[in-house]
Amino acid sequence: MSTSTLPTSEPPAFLTDVLGPARPGPRLNSDEITRPYVTLTFAQSLDGKIAGKAGKQLILSGRESMIMTHWMRTMHDAILIGIGTALNDNPQLNTRHLPPRSSNEERYHLPRPVILDTHLRLHPECKLLINYKSGTGRRPWVICSSSASPLNRATLEKAGARIIEVTERDGKLLIPELLRKLRSLDIRSVMVEGGSEVIGSFLAEAPIDREDGVLSSIVDTFIVTVAPIFVGDDGVGYGTGLSGDQIPKLQHIRTEVIGKDTVVAAKPSL
Repeated sequence: MSTSTLPTSEPPAFLTDVLGPARPGPRLNSDEITRPYVTLTFAQSLDGKIAGKAGKQLILSGRESMIMTHWMRTMHDAILIGIGTALNDNPQLNTRHLPPRSSNEERYHLPRPVILDTHLRLHPECKLLINYKSGTGRRPWVICSSSASPLNRATLEKAGARIIEVTERDGKLLIPELLRKLRSLDIRSVMVEGGSEVIGSFLAEAPIDREDGVLSSIVDTFIVTVAPIFVGDDGVGYGTGLSGDQIPKLQHIRTEVIGKDTVVAAKPSL
């Protein structure tokens, strides 16, 4: 385990060592690849909570690890959250915590916002859509099922969202199909930030058996920030719906102390 001092002009070595080159999209770059590279990342308390009571937003990450997360965003083509996070936090999913760049410097890469929203509950005046209309953010892609309200669809499209349908099963969108669709739209890397249901859905899908019988995984890298606090029993945690041998096995890559937080990187052990 090591301690990092974050640079001001480029992603920290911790991220480039774990994820590779400090640019979006190159990690699964082949016509034979049918899904993007997936980084599952989130912050949690020592007692495994990622949100407060009833999903209320908690600022768990310290300043330094928050900056690291914003650097990580510049390294991915898209950033994915669930509708619960979108409604509770009204996030911007941008890189506003990074040092300002002068007019003659290249602008920070902004990932494409992707929101899993089965029934199209996203508010048409959320920050993501406001930023897009003002020219300070990229157009959000909202992923829904075919049963979503046509009225809600028309409202969100008018507000600027792109609506993409994915098959729904047992009330949840199919993650493997979603990833294939994103890859067909030239998304080569996705940073999955949560919340609890999305984290659980991705964990429940990893590892999986490919059609050729080889054990694979839809998550390529896990990066978890652990804040030195307890939230308590009324906080919201996350799960997989799996048990025993079904639980994904991980191989540790690196652990870094960034500010007050401990950041752990791992990959599936297949």
